[in-house]
Amino acid sequence: MKLKDILASVEVIEWQADPDAEINSLCFDSRKACPGAAFVAVRGFKADGRRFIPSAASLGASAAIMDAPCECGIPYVLVKDSRRALAVMASNFYGHPEKKAKMIGVTGTNGKTTVTNLIKNMLESMGHKCGLVGTNGNMIGGEFIPSDRTTPESLDLYALFAHMVDEGCEYIIMEVSSHSLALDRVYGIEFDAAAFTNLTQDHLDFHNTMDEYAAAKAVLFDRCRRSVINFDDGYAPLMLGGGCPCHETFSVKNEKADFFASDIELAGDGVAFELSHKGEKVKARLGIPGLFSVYNAMTAVGCVCAVGVPFVKAVEALKNAHVVKGRAQSVPVPGDFTVLLDYAHTPDGVENILKAARGFAKGRMVALFGCGGDRDRTKRPIMGEIAGRLADFCVVTSDNPRGEEPMDIINEILPGVEKSGCPHVVIEDRREAIKYALGHAQKDDVILLMGKGHENYQEIKGVKHHLDEYEEVQSYFKR
Repeated sequence: MKLKDILASVEVIEWQADPDAEINSLCFDSRKACPGAAFVAVRGFKADGRRFIPSAASLGASAAIMDAPCECGIPYVLVKDSRRALAVMASNFYGHPEKKAKMIGVTGTNGKTTVTNLIKNMLESMGHKCGLVGTNGNMIGGEFIPSDRTTPESLDLYALFAHMVDEGCEYIIMEVSSHSLALDRVYGIEFDAAAFTNLTQDHLDFHNTMDEYAAAKAVLFDRCRRSVINFDDGYAPLMLGGGCPCHETFSVKNEKADFFASDIELAGDGVAFELSHKGEKVKARLGIPGLFSVYNAMTAVGCVCAVGVPFVKAVEALKNAHVVKGRAQSVPVPGDFTVLLDYAHTPDGVENILKAARGFAKGRMVALFGCGGDRDRTKRPIMGEIAGRLADFCVVTSDNPRGEEPMDIINEILPGVEKSGCPHVVIEDRREAIKYALGHAQKDDVILLMGKGHENYQEIKGVKHHLDEYEEVQSYFKR
């Protein structure tokens, strides 16, 4: 493919390369360069991609794309913005796959994984093949593809889209993280439908303030044809103020919302409610407990309707949706108590799952949790206080400490737990903490393991160690 065709629609400032040069691959990681490649020098927070141009050139790269001039030793093209250029170039190179399937994007702090999986389940129950991009991994129909982040870098993302389209996917459903919006990983995509679940404190190590975090999320609603917005969230007006030509809202509090849930029944095996939309009212059910599941269900139904499925048919399809791994997931145990796994790792997520479990718990609520290292430290005592206030007993342990000392993180959680007055124990080793919680379980207790959910590893000092909590619980009883 000619360089000028790959750079079509990119804002070019200066050409110091032959526009008709043949390019056979793109890369932003210099280690993946090869003869005939174009290397896009993206300037990041920790490293300037221009530093790696010599490395890419040594492996045969024939052109460099950058947004600030430097001595690079190979032909180059100067562009206004290298991150956006990478996304546009990827779309051009892979033949615009994002235009060959219906695109559905879901953003928000909590609920993205559950909602995207619900949408996939619903559409597939109607006979449509779907691609999924998300936290738990990527999927092409029933094929699972592991992933390292919620939203891949734009080049990898467009390559994945192309693969999905080649495999016959009619819909591509993706979690759209605030990082991906702020870093232009999804630049150039016009979503057929986009949804906003909620916004609570998270990622302030990256966005600095809640206003910056919200502004990043709001970008999605300038890049969609139809949107579905949580009317009950305080940031709804910001999302509704985007340039999307057709907004719809959902609520459990305001009957004026486009989708309104009433007569809500909460049980240990799921939720049931009446869902109204444009004069129609139907019974809805989702087999995942908690009030937040009502919101997730409405988000999924709204998105499916936004891509053309009739309302009643969408609600009927919801009944075919199943529990998402690591989200309010029950682990079968031989004892007379309940064990649940949940990915809750934000203050709001912890509050939601604890309240949901409290709704069906007959005995004590035991909360086992920690906080991630190298992330927003301010939420640690907040999560500790919420867990202590809503649980009967807390087991404070490690999550993914990453580069931090586990006990340093725990010591920042404890003031919140102590403020609540909740009885608690500190066990740094997460495996031992799980054994303690299971070993001290009483009749009718609900043991809630929070923070890891679907993850099958624990990251300590930059090394990932295998840790699957579903396996850990089962192994405990086998022993």
